[in-house]
Amino acid sequence: MVSLKSEARVVVGLLVLGVAVTATVAGCRSSGGMSDRSAGSSSYSSVSTGAQGSEATAAADEDQTATETATETQAAPAESGGAESSILKPDAPKSYVVKRGDTLWDIASMFLKDPWLWPEVWIINPQVENPHLIYPGDTLALAFGANGQPQIRLQAGGAARLNPRLRSSPLDGAIPTLPYSSISAFLSRPTVLSKDQVKDAPYVLAFREKHVIGGAGNEIYVKDLKAPENARFSIVHVGEPLRDPDDGDVIGYEGIYTATAAVVKANDVSKAVLTDSARETLIGDRLIVADTATPLNFILSAPPANLEGRIISVVDGTELIGQYQVVVINRGKRHGVVPGNVMAVDQAGELVRDRGGNYGERSGLRVGGLTQKKVRLPDERAGTMLVFRTFDRISYGLIVGASTEIHVADYVRNP
Repeated sequence: MVSLKSEARVVVGLLVLGVAVTATVAGCRSSGGMSDRSAGSSSYSSVSTGAQGSEATAAADEDQTATETATETQAAPAESGGAESSILKPDAPKSYVVKRGDTLWDIASMFLKDPWLWPEVWIINPQVENPHLIYPGDTLALAFGANGQPQIRLQAGGAARLNPRLRSSPLDGAIPTLPYSSISAFLSRPTVLSKDQVKDAPYVLAFREKHVIGGAGNEIYVKDLKAPENARFSIVHVGEPLRDPDDGDVIGYEGIYTATAAVVKANDVSKAVLTDSARETLIGDRLIVADTATPLNFILSAPPANLEGRIISVVDGTELIGQYQVVVINRGKRHGVVPGNVMAVDQAGELVRDRGGNYGERSGLRVGGLTQKKVRLPDERAGTMLVFRTFDRISYGLIVGASTEIHVADYVRNP
């Protein structure tokens, strides 16, 4: 009997009496949080020993091609009952092969009515360093525990026949929780700034040749910039303050992208040149580094109990908010919010006049000079938001689902 190593799923047949060697190979996950399937830096190889002739080679190629082809999803069995199966979608697949371009939110939405419940059904492998990471080519299988609770497990890959040649192909990194394309523009060209960003960011001190405003091709002098030559920054004009509707405190500022700055000379007062200008740059505008450090792999979770906040801003300043738009809420780290929190968005109930309960007012006429009472209508569920970055008192979230119009000042709550 051959014991399998904890961080690799490999089953190898024995070469006995001229029988061809076979193997099932799935990507290996290494310790220390890294994976042999990390994007752009790793590859896998499959090798066999002994020559079994052209037929064995042909069979190997055919089997390997079949292994690399994504498996079609299958319907879940009808007998998957139990109290907990109510969280599953009726058409949840029995198995699914992860493809490039998938996100964890997409996959959770495929299996579950409420995707944020993913941690309750995902059965992790405790022998893997980062068991929450899922990679293209992984097979996810739906099963049910002894108590009828649905479980989604990582299943071993299909058979692949080893062949006499060295074969190597690049592997993708783990799938992200949400689509990077939806927030990449926001991260590189921030339209909302926290108070700390405004306070600590380097700023435009002056323009060369005594210009008072700058555009593409102009050179600027920057104060408090600690960066090497050729480093690039977004220049952002600090706009209107964002106030917490609960207490009126300023918790952030609108940011208006003006241009990109490329550092020409690093010094106590650095020099940079403006490129990709969108509008005039002014003295005092802040230089913000493109946020490439925001992780996109995080665990879906509910925020702290009884958490309630408001949407205080939306990227691009649109009035109506829809799916895959970035919003800012007035809750952050001090409130226990972390990346991966999923929050329900409720449309704030409209304030209306009670025309029937104020001493019989009819036909829009006032009776005896009495004013009508105003009544707040109930809040209505409007969508779902996924937090991807947090600061002290604000957080950025992506609207991952919208059933109706969402507006600034709408509520965000525990789902």
